[in-house]
Amino acid sequence: MLLGKKIVVILPAYNAERTLRQTVAEIDRTIVDEIILVDDCSSDQTVKVARELGLRVHRHQENLGYGGNQKTCYAEALKLSADIVIMVHPDYQYTPKLIPAMASMLVNGVYDVVLASRILGGSARQGGMPLYKYVANRFLTLAENLICGMKLSEYHTGYRAFTHEVLRTIPLERNSNDFIFDNQILLQIDGWHFRIGEISCPARYFAEASSINFRRSLKYGFSCLYEAIRYRLDREGLAKSRLYSQ
Repeated sequence: MLLGKKIVVILPAYNAERTLRQTVAEIDRTIVDEIILVDDCSSDQTVKVARELGLRVHRHQENLGYGGNQKTCYAEALKLSADIVIMVHPDYQYTPKLIPAMASMLVNGVYDVVLASRILGGSARQGGMPLYKYVANRFLTLAENLICGMKLSEYHTGYRAFTHEVLRTIPLERNSNDFIFDNQILLQIDGWHFRIGEISCPARYFAEASSINFRRSLKYGFSCLYEAIRYRLDREGLAKSRLYSQ
């Protein structure tokens, strides 16, 4: 616990056998009460390794997608009466060493959500982010900020911390089961007027780190712009959306 608040870390996993031990080794167990791994029907030994590490494991019998995995993660964390829920990808792209700092920003009531941004520290390219991914990240973030009226440095990080009030309030189950879930939840958080903070985070890019192919990246990019426009239209009262209307 931290300041009497229960901290739960969630790991949305798919074929994370090779990097799971490294990721878990960097999680500070002195403040983290529970670690939940949700396996999205992996074909490797992710579940076996997770159980060897003593994690709470929930396994999907069929692949539900990245967003579907997150939905299960948050539901399982709330069942454990988590006060703070922190999502870390188990592919070791992000360091779990930032968990205490992110949790502190929430338990002290400074923010309701904290994003670990690869862009803030200016080290994304040094960490190995491909140039095309960096350019796409910056373009999409600029466009989304302009359309939505937000001021985030990055919308696309998978390292996030939430208070339980956020997760119990916004309509997560209405969101997509695909990668666009990450953007939809941020727009919902803004729409429900929760406070979003950011912290600089180094990132690693290597063969074992998860990544989506170019075709799916292109689809994701257009989906981000579509969701931003849909959110803005809802806010302006021009076209109500079941995702973003309270």
